Amino acid sequence: MTLPFDGAISSYYKDVAPKKIRDSIASADKDDILDPSFPYAQQMKRKAYDRDMEALQIELVKLQAWAKESGERIAIVFEGRDAAGKGGTISRFRTNLNPRGARVVALSKPTETERSQWYFQRYIDHLPSGGEAVFFDRSWYNRGVVEHVFDFCSPNQRTHFFTQTPDFENMLVDEGIHLFKFWLNVGRAEQLRRFLKRESDPLKQWKLSWIDVEGLNRWDAYSEAIQETLTRTHSTATPWTVIRSDDKKRARLAAIRHVLSKIDYAQKNTDVVGAPDAKICGGPEIWAS
Repeated sequence: MTLPFDGAISSYYKDVAPKKIRDSIASADKDDILDPSFPYAQQMKRKAYDRDMEALQIELVKLQAWAKESGERIAIVFEGRDAAGKGGTISRFRTNLNPRGARVVALSKPTETERSQWYFQRYIDHLPSGGEAVFFDRSWYNRGVVEHVFDFCSPNQRTHFFTQTPDFENMLVDEGIHLFKFWLNVGRAEQLRRFLKRESDPLKQWKLSWIDVEGLNRWDAYSEAIQETLTRTHSTATPWTVIRSDDKKRARLAAIRHVLSKIDYAQKNTDVVGAPDAKICGGPEIWAS
């Protein structure tokens, strides 16, 4: 089987990755958590996960019905390193929702015209209308991290972005939009393990890009950019919710619980919603590089 990018992920694993990362991956069983700082040693059991997910998805259906009836608008931003679990988490949010009222926005690189516009302009057209929930699979925060790490923007452009972002997001909240910002935080060994699985799976190879490959060599630069972004754009009005996502199951449940717990929708079952797991879900203070 031909591997994408001539097997660059495997080559990185064998020849470049720090020894402790290689050893961690090589010695782990399927359900082991690789990061020793993660609060759990093994991934959540499937039976318990399926039970909780089904109950929470019923609550999401109630949330959507309430939004449609009331005209409320919900915007949820998902950020994180590649393979942090953004797409999978969005998918679990939307599994049983009417897709007409639960859109995913995953924009490609800006066109020449878009590059000449105000930076936030192309995102505005995708904000939710009444009764909608919109899931941003990456967002305007590309400028804070990816564009910076790969020199796709100038330092002045990034500084200007940080200056404008609080006002932009405050306007969304003031407009009445329920805005959620998730940063999914995956550990270095777990990210590489997921990349290796993608590389060897013909059904998932399309998820890999040259940025993923090159990004492996820029882990520290990503960490610095993420830390600065979280620090400069976290506020009481538009806070970041960080979810440690080395265990995808726990991360998905925590994200859904967080959203459901923050909105007073009709027929809400508070016993089912509960509270997100504070061991893996919190503010920027729980972010781990």
